[in-house]
Amino acid sequence: MWYVSGHRPTTVQDHVALVEIDLTSELMIAASAASEDRLSPDRIDEVLEVDGADADGTDRVPPRAGPARRSPL
Repeated sequence: MWYVSGHRPTTVQDHVALVEIDLTSELMIAASAASEDRLSPDRIDEVLEVDGADADGTDRVPPRAGPARRSPL
């Protein structure tokens, strides 16, 4: 007799991982389009849509919107 393991439900998603993949892809696209060897910290902040550090040293991250920034299903 053969034992067949059950399949994991396809609805299980790691939302944090999906956001990280989205951010990484945005950086990869920007890096491939850049004429310089490396992206500057200011350009990285621009691509990731962060404003930089607040007075207390923490990063401010605005909500992301648009087709590449849609909420995971």
